[in-house]
Amino acid sequence: MNYFIGLDSGGTFMKAALIDSRGHQLAIAKVSAQIINGQQGWVERELNALWFDAKTAITKLLDKVAIDPSDIKGISISAQGKGAYLLDKDGNDLRNGILSSDSRSIELVKQWQAEGIPEKIYPLTLQTLWTGHPVSIVRWLKDNEPDNYQRLGAILMSHDYLRYRLTGDISAELTNISESNFFNANTGQYDAKLLKIFGIEECWDALPKVIKSDQLAGYIRDDVAEETGLHSGTPVFGGLFDVVSTAICSGINSDQQSLNYVMGTWAVTSGIASVAKPQDNHRYVYGHYVADKQYIVHEASPTSASNYEWFVDYLGEGGSFDHEDNQALVSALPVAESELLFVPFLYGSNMGLGIKSGFYGLQAHHTKGHLIQAIWEGILFCHNLHLERMRIRFPSATLLTVTGGSTSSSVWMQMLADLTGMTLEIPELEETGSLGAALIAMVGAGQYDNIEQGLQSMSIQSKRVEPNQEHYQKYQKKYQQYLRLVNLFNAFEESK
Repeated sequence: MNYFIGLDSGGTFMKAALIDSRGHQLAIAKVSAQIINGQQGWVERELNALWFDAKTAITKLLDKVAIDPSDIKGISISAQGKGAYLLDKDGNDLRNGILSSDSRSIELVKQWQAEGIPEKIYPLTLQTLWTGHPVSIVRWLKDNEPDNYQRLGAILMSHDYLRYRLTGDISAELTNISESNFFNANTGQYDAKLLKIFGIEECWDALPKVIKSDQLAGYIRDDVAEETGLHSGTPVFGGLFDVVSTAICSGINSDQQSLNYVMGTWAVTSGIASVAKPQDNHRYVYGHYVADKQYIVHEASPTSASNYEWFVDYLGEGGSFDHEDNQALVSALPVAESELLFVPFLYGSNMGLGIKSGFYGLQAHHTKGHLIQAIWEGILFCHNLHLERMRIRFPSATLLTVTGGSTSSSVWMQMLADLTGMTLEIPELEETGSLGAALIAMVGAGQYDNIEQGLQSMSIQSKRVEPNQEHYQKYQKKYQQYLRLVNLFNAFEESK
């Protein structure tokens, strides 16, 4: 039997999973991610700490299994997209990594919006423009840390950085770099015109070569093997954007009958298309998919389950949630009848730059259950905004495949089905990020000819959740109230 490791670098955990060639997860190890919030809007990681987390997860994984490391035929990484993980000209860490949920460049992005830059670049990049994009972060670096900007040697994303530490190879993986705003969607290459638009022409030489997801990037180095227990020379493949990884495992394809919801740190709605439509009224994000000549089309914002997890110290007992108790509290309440509303913008907004999070309508009679219900509803309302836009692009979609830790809550999933009026399909997978990465390694190593063949051999099971149509109108009414409230929040922010 051949084995593969899928490393999943997320906003909450670093995970390493050992998966056999039939898709069975034999073991998994998790390490809590170390995030630095040094200033308002700043979300960083110390790069050596990120690398230490990855090594620790791999070491713990190998300690759990009794296999010869030489039987591990490939490693790949699924990771958060965008952000910036920077090396200097000597290949050393330049500064802390900056995550995609960082908003330090907000004033710069507002200026670009006022100048019409998003409209100017969209036909070239098929990307929107916001604070977490590498171009925004690099321009902020030029304006605020000029010494670091002068020493900039390589612009990487999270999985690119980890792959570099594993192998010594400096490269940028296609599914992630295609959404950087450095990349011209029409030519499939970096575009110097884009760098000139953003005023960062000097960083052209810091853009690494581009590799595909299943392309061999390098091999485990001797020193890494000694530190982790891996076999020196184990192949390491390109990897992929975690949104792509979950889309693969969800089973969606270009038939446009289904969309994928990711409920994690980010609220993401994705579909697969063979044709880009830059002429659409809405600027959809188009990224390269793992299949040739296909795009992953998505809407996203950092407005999902991380907003719920933030309340652990406030609503939990002893610093942790009891999810079963919370479900019971919410299920005991009438559906969508509370006037309490929660705006889940702790890490960013999907309705305007700079809008803050908060509750509205809080009264003395409200209980812990009401607060949790409002948080869950607010997160679903953020997802629903993305879904409404995506259903214009994919009008035939009737099925939502849902992935992420939130799928373990049957109450929350029923709320989602009732709000959208759509059937949910929930893959029975513990870790879609790790499996997607391992599957890419299998294809790269020649275990399977392509992703589709690998998925067919794995026979992933799913469960369905049907909507309660009697609750649909109640949720839609409260959703409209939520939209009016956020518009007021936006107007207040703009009036400052």
